[in-house]
Amino acid sequence: MTETTIFHRILDGEIPADKVYEDEEVLIFKDIHPKAPTHLLLISKQECIPSIADLTEETKDIAGMLIYKAKEFAEREGIDGYQLKFHVGKSGGQEVFYLHLHFLSQQALRDE
Repeated sequence: MTETTIFHRILDGEIPADKVYEDEEVLIFKDIHPKAPTHLLLISKQECIPSIADLTEETKDIAGMLIYKAKEFAEREGIDGYQLKFHVGKSGGQEVFYLHLHFLSQQALRDE
């Protein structure tokens, strides 16, 4: 059983998030403590894995899906330079134990 995190509560609508994109697989929203002009978080809506370290043969595609969704988002937004980061474990800087991908860019989103 996975511990309920802030990301679970965002997905359940209990906590608001500044959403920038959502489909049946992923939710993309702004980080509340941005480290770049565009700092977004991507989370899977399908399955919760606490960390990259917890991926299994059955769940390994989640990380690839998040990376692909980040690429698609960047293309739609016209962002041509960005960083993608997974923090793994507490000593790797992970604060929320719900697998998520950080998307950081010096380019602002089009609507800002």
